[in-house]
Parts: sequence; C-alpha cells; structure tokens
Amino acid sequence: MTARSRRAMTLGSAGALVAATLIAGALGAPAASADAAGGKAAYAKDREARGAAVAAARAAKKGVDWKDCPEDWGFPKPVQCGWVSVPLDYAKPYGKQIKLAVDRIGNTGSKEERQGALVYNPGGPGGSGMRFPLRVVNKSKLWEKTAKAYDFVGFDPRGVGHSTPISCVDPQEFVKAPKLDPVPDSAADKRAQRKLAAEYADGCKERSGWMLPHMTTPNTARDLDVIRAALGEKKLNYLGVSYGTYLGAVYATLFPSHARRMVFDSVVNPSREKIWYQANLDQDVAFETRLKDWMTWVAKYDSVFHLGDTQKKVAAQWTDLRAAAKKAPFDGVVGPAELTSYFQSAPYYDSTWVSIATNWSKFVAGDRQPLIKAASPDLSDIAGNKASENSNAVYTAVECADAKWPTSWKKWDRDNTRLHKDHPFMTWANAWMNLPCATWPSKQHQPIEVKTGKGLPATLIAQSTRDAATPYEGGVELHKRLKGSRLITEKDAGSHGITNLENPCLNERVDAYLLTGKVDSRDVTCAPHATPKP
Repeated sequence: MTARSRRAMTLGSAGALVAATLIAGALGAPAASADAAGGKAAYAKDREARGAAVAAARAAKKGVDWKDCPEDWGFPKPVQCGWVSVPLDYAKPYGKQIKLAVDRIGNTGSKEERQGALVYNPGGPGGSGMRFPLRVVNKSKLWEKTAKAYDFVGFDPRGVGHSTPISCVDPQEFVKAPKLDPVPDSAADKRAQRKLAAEYADGCKERSGWMLPHMTTPNTARDLDVIRAALGEKKLNYLGVSYGTYLGAVYATLFPSHARRMVFDSVVNPSREKIWYQANLDQDVAFETRLKDWMTWVAKYDSVFHLGDTQKKVAAQWTDLRAAAKKAPFDGVVGPAELTSYFQSAPYYDSTWVSIATNWSKFVAGDRQPLIKAASPDLSDIAGNKASENSNAVYTAVECADAKWPTSWKKWDRDNTRLHKDHPFMTWANAWMNLPCATWPSKQHQPIEVKTGKGLPATLIAQSTRDAATPYEGGVELHKRLKGSRLITEKDAGSHGITNLENPCLNERVDAYLLTGKVDSRDVTCAPHATPKP
C-alpha cells in the first residue's frame, strides 16, 4: 500500500433502508435475519472457493504458452511472456474470463538445483511485478543464489498494465499540473477537493465499472493460485513487498496448503480494523517520522547541501519552499502538491536521499531547473502517464472494494484535521487520494480475517522499524497471525522494501529460507543497512 502510487453513500443509504425495514417488520426474529445474512456470505465464499479450484484445474491443464515478449513491453530475451486466463467473478468460473500477463526467466542453476518458480508482487495496489526477471538479466548479486534454484516469475495483477487494465480518467489530464494545494486553507478548499474526489469515483464507474466489483485482494489472491497452477507448480513460492504482503497474507489464509515458501517484506498491517481507512491514517504519522530522519541526515551534511545544520532549520527551509510554490508555482507547474509528491520519495527510499537533497540545494543556490524538472509531469511521456493513471486507478479500486469506508465527511474532516496538526507532511494529501472511497459507486466488501490455516508452512517476515509506508506494527501483527513465522527486524532503518537492499544479516537469511526452508529458532534483529553518503 502506497500513498504515492497515486471513495459508499449509495450503499450506506441502501443499508439504512434495509435496516429500517427489518426493524419495522421483523423484530420478532432478529436471529433468523442474522443467520440468513451469515449464511449468504458463507455460501458466496464457498462458491468462490469452488470457482477458484475449477479455474486452477483448468489452468494446470492448459499451462502457459511461453514466447518472446512483445517488443514494446521492454523485456529482453531470455525473458519470456505469456497469458493466464482467470474468471472475472470466481463465483461464476465458467462465465467471463480476463487475461493476466505473466513473464519468467528460468533458473540459472542445473536441473537438480531447480526448486520451481518464485512469484513476485511489488505492492501498490497497482504495481506491476513484470520487472522481477530483470534481476537475473541484470545479474543482481543479492539474488544470485536464489536465481540458481528458482525461475523468477512476474505478473501484472488484474486491472494492471497488460492484464485487462482499468482507468478512471484520461491519463494526460491525470498528470497535469499544478494541482490544488492538498493542505486546505478554508472550507471552500475542502469542498473543491471533495468535488474532485467524487468526480474521480464517478470516472472510475464510467470507464471501468464492469471491473470494479471484482477488483479485490481476495480475487487477486485467487488469481495468484491460478497462476501457480498454470506454472505447473503444486505449491507456491512467493515474495511480496508492501501491499504484496497483504496479497500474500490473504493467499496464505485462503490457500494455506498450497504455500511452500513465502517472504513478506515491509508489511501492511492485516488487521481488519486497519484495512484500509485506519492504515492510511497510520501512514501519515510514520511519514512524518521518517521525513524528520531524512532532514536530520541532510543537516548532518550541511557542508554539502547548505540547507541548515539542524533538522529544525532544514524543516524551516521546506516550509519556505512550499510557501513560495503556493504563492507562485515554479515555472507555472510545480506547486505544493507537486513538491509533496516529489519529496515523498525521501521517506520511502533511502536511495533517493542524495538526489532530492542535491536538487533542493541547487534550487536554493539559484539553479532552479533540476528540482523543477524532477517534480514536473512530462506530458510527452504518453506511455508513462498511462501507466501512472492505471496504477492510481487500481490502487483506488482495490482499496475501495476491499473494505467499507466511512461515508461521513465529518469523520474524515475530524480525523485528518486532528492528525495534520502534528503530522502535516502527508495527512491531507493522503486523505484526498483516498476520499473517492467515501462515495464509491461499487460494492465494498468486508476484509478477510488473516490467520493461519491447516498446512501453512513456516513463513519469513522482514520489516524495518522506521518504515513510513508500512509502519513496523504491521510486521508484528502479521507475525502474530501466522504461526511458525519468523520476524527479521531491521532496527533503526526505514527504507521501504528491504530484501532488495544490501544487508548481509537479512540477505543471508532470505537466501537460506528460500533455498532450504529453514528459519532461525527465534526472531532476529539486524543492524541497519548502510546510510547513503553524498
């Protein structure tokens, strides 16, 4: 789940109407009504479970017709691409099918060394995993041992990229700048943002309404099981990062006996109370903490960046920069919204610390263009803008469909106003991004209760203590819910997605688990990976 990959008034009213009818006409039999509702939900789950089994059996028989990837997909040989068909609605496995794009590169070791396919999801919702095989093509040292044993398999989840993509707005309009300042100065500013959020939700219905009810994490988990079957794998080996951990956790709950090895990196809190409204509020707090970490680092290197020799002085520079952009957007396109989006990468990834601080330093010194260029949309990048809009559409569709969101604006206003006082960096920007869920025009479901099922093997969880996008508590919560799991904590670090960073304490344990299935006898705490140097 990310704020950067960037809505049910009607449903609420319907629910109230049904409730009123029950109160007026069925007071004598409330238990029967509850049983009927519970029975209906259980029946639907059974139908979907049977549908998933039908689809998996069909995929196992058909397999994947692997070929060289289409040239415009950008995946060189020996990466191969193919398609897997899945039901749009698992309750109707013989009904409409949609196609999912998959790619792979074979294991680099011998036949005897091969342990099957390792399937990857990078997060989002809305992220594509298709670049995963490039770790082998590019000879990543971190994955050298694992690549000997596994085919690396990526896929575009339903609605993403090449997999029956959805859309909510024209991509070129989506990226246009400057956007409204996310921090409201007045009630009128809030009304304008609410109008935009409602229009976005309507646009999703207009452009992709037929897909919206089926854009859920449980359905993507069922897709994952169909992909497993199509690959000829009896059991799934899986690496999930960020939202990919929630997808993996739902898979582990629905298909515990189909899992072999599962790595969860930078964990979304799987508690039903967190998915998704509260999870986004928790992010706002964590982003503020990690932003201060970065600003402290910038202050440490004041001799390089000249932005202040204390965190508070650097923060004051940020306040000044934001105010200047609000008064007059830089080059007419970079306002506070664009700056927030660009600077947001620093709390996400340590790898961006140097470049963002360098561009900022140059701007203050009078060389404005590097920062302006980095924070501006590129209207000539048609393909990139299409991918960004698609990613945001899927993010919204999945989070809105996975759970019931508050429909009361008073609640949104109260919660975000309170949080903003001490956590101003991301709070309102995150609120507006998610607000379409308050007026979402399609069915919203109840989140799955993530838990250990019969046959689930030991799993591995990797989490840094100062992660902004997926706060540390999420890793702890998943660890509690998956019996036999092991938690590797990277202490005093906060980069998002840590299995792809160099830290031998972590890397060696991920290798050992994927190659042997073994985990430590107890949880492990690792020192942080190296901090960037300018």
